[in-house]
Amino acid sequence: MDSCNCIEPQWPPDDLLMKYQYISDFFIALAYFSIPLELIYFVKKSAVFPYRWVLVQFGAFIVLCGATHLINLWTFTMHTRTVAMVMTTAKVFTAVVSCATALMLVHIIPDLLSVKTRELFLKNKAAELDREMGLIRTQEETGRHVRMLTHEIRSTLDRHTILKTTLVELGRTLALEECALWMPTRTGLELQLSYTLRQQNPVGYTVPIHLPVINQVFSSSHAVKISPKCPVARIRPAGKYMPGEVVAVRVPLLHLSNFQINDWPELSTKQYALMVLMLPSDSARQWHVHELELVEVVADQVAVALSHAAILEESMRARDLLMEQNVALDLARREAETAIRARNDFLAVMNHEMRTPMHAIIALSSLLQETELTPEQRLMVETILKSSNLLSTLINDVLDLSRLEDGSLQLDLGTFNLFAVFREVLNLIKPIASVKKLHVSLNLAPDLPEYAIGDEKRLMQTILNVVGNAVKFSKEGSISITAFVAKSELLRDSRTPEFFPVPSDNHFYLRVQVKDSGVGISPQDIPKLFTKFAQTQSTATRNSGGSGLGLAICKRFVNLMEGHIWIESEGLGKGCTAIFMVKLGIPERSNEPKLPFMPKVPTNHGPTAFPGLKVLVMDENGVSRMVTKGLLVHLGCDVTMVSSSEECLRVVSHEHKVVFMDVCVPGMDGYEVAIRINEKFTKRHERPVIVALTGNTDKVTKENCMRVGMDGIILKPVSLDKMRSVLSDLLEHRVLFEAI
Repeated sequence: MDSCNCIEPQWPPDDLLMKYQYISDFFIALAYFSIPLELIYFVKKSAVFPYRWVLVQFGAFIVLCGATHLINLWTFTMHTRTVAMVMTTAKVFTAVVSCATALMLVHIIPDLLSVKTRELFLKNKAAELDREMGLIRTQEETGRHVRMLTHEIRSTLDRHTILKTTLVELGRTLALEECALWMPTRTGLELQLSYTLRQQNPVGYTVPIHLPVINQVFSSSHAVKISPKCPVARIRPAGKYMPGEVVAVRVPLLHLSNFQINDWPELSTKQYALMVLMLPSDSARQWHVHELELVEVVADQVAVALSHAAILEESMRARDLLMEQNVALDLARREAETAIRARNDFLAVMNHEMRTPMHAIIALSSLLQETELTPEQRLMVETILKSSNLLSTLINDVLDLSRLEDGSLQLDLGTFNLFAVFREVLNLIKPIASVKKLHVSLNLAPDLPEYAIGDEKRLMQTILNVVGNAVKFSKEGSISITAFVAKSELLRDSRTPEFFPVPSDNHFYLRVQVKDSGVGISPQDIPKLFTKFAQTQSTATRNSGGSGLGLAICKRFVNLMEGHIWIESEGLGKGCTAIFMVKLGIPERSNEPKLPFMPKVPTNHGPTAFPGLKVLVMDENGVSRMVTKGLLVHLGCDVTMVSSSEECLRVVSHEHKVVFMDVCVPGMDGYEVAIRINEKFTKRHERPVIVALTGNTDKVTKENCMRVGMDGIILKPVSLDKMRSVLSDLLEHRVLFEAI
């Protein structure tokens, strides 16, 4: 037999079985080859798959298995050694891949199991999230109820409406059988049943506040479940059913002054009301957490609403009180304004009416003094003049004090000669001091400026008052007047702590000291000196007379000039020193030659007579008219007198050089007359000098005179020397406005 490269089967095959195995191997191979294709399609379509390399390995295993079964088809017939080698190789690879796949599955299966665990974890998380979403929905529902309740509670600011609305809304929202509010009594030892939901119980029932159940609720900030049988919960009628659950919550009562409702005391934040809420008796319903939270939030909202209501009540009470006070203040203001107007009207009338007779007395006395008199008669006339001047000074003091008190007095600031002021004061005081044989000396410091800016009249009046007091209370000895610029170290004095000077480059502080050797004064009496109408009780003071107004007015003048005044004395019989400081301005050098000529006191300069000077006098008062004419005639003037405005306009002509007129005349007043005269004489050199001769000292009079074009204003009373000085100044300067 020829040798062949083939393997003989060990037993004869059964043709039918072989045929079935052949067909099975074919379909197995076909299935093995189709599975990798399906896996490849799955991996390609899957976006995320963590075990791609495992599928590749598993696919290789299936392909090799399929290849083994496919090769096995050729083993059912006679086959060559090559087929046997291929079959062996395929099986070896299949075995290797199968083992590798088995080992890989050992590692993959725990991962697959952990994925299952994570799946279960995610399911649990999903269930937990579902529960949280349920809680959130419950909280949202609770919040909706809270907002609704809050809106209803805060829709009013009436306390009783707030509390009643709270009970009604809680009962409707939570389906309560009963809801009650217990309020503390005035004593704070009991709780009183104040409000109920069903209004079936007598309001006013009380329980002790120190019950254990009440202390338990008050000590907690949350709603507390309490027994349905406790005293604060026994407010519903007994029934056949088991009572429902009861909760209680505290309601903070905020502290507000005078916050009292019925018998409520003034409450603080440590006091509480008690709200009791009861579920229906015919149900097995229980309180849920979100319902308890709703009750707690509503309790806090009620506390806030009650505090707002209390604040509103307090504000309304304060508003009503303020309105009453405003009405009273307005009434007092109107009464004060009426009183001030009445006083001002009275002072204006009295000023005019008193100055008119004073004008007559002083003018006639000065005219009488010019005649030949016996020594006894001259002494009487001089006494009349001195008394008249004192009375005139008293009138000025009263009017100045009145204007100082109502704030209508203002300083008349201007540039003036400071040295001249002191010299004029010295000239006025020396004759009086010489009678008492007092030596008066004046010492002006070298650094004292000659010119200053301020109110010359008020400064002179202050110096004159202070020096006059020194003369009045000194029987012998001397009086020294010292004036200098206060240095910075002297501005602040420990004896005057209330004085706060403010130095500057444009101002300086004038310090004036008047020292006398008079009766002195007790230190305890010094504060009384600056009180109006007040005098010390010493005999010397009472014998010296006086109204007690001088220093009071001086103090107010000094305050107006941003200064300070005080008195120093070591006691009775040791004299005293009056000191004051005032703030004055420093004028520019270019202003010095342009100083206005405004004499304040009569001076003997210029001509002593004015022969042939035509003067027109308009005054509705016959006595005053005759007195003014007497003064002018004595000075040599040719005087024409008229008593009305119409007559004045008819008589006045270019021959008249000066027109004296009283502005307070019936019918057409002096201001209108001045306007008509200015219109009548268009050329200034033909128009007479128009001067108001009046007793009105208010600033409005001066402003009106200047407004209508008058050339000057002279205050009554007028003496012969003053009239002589006035005429001299008018003829020289054609203007003279005496300071008011």
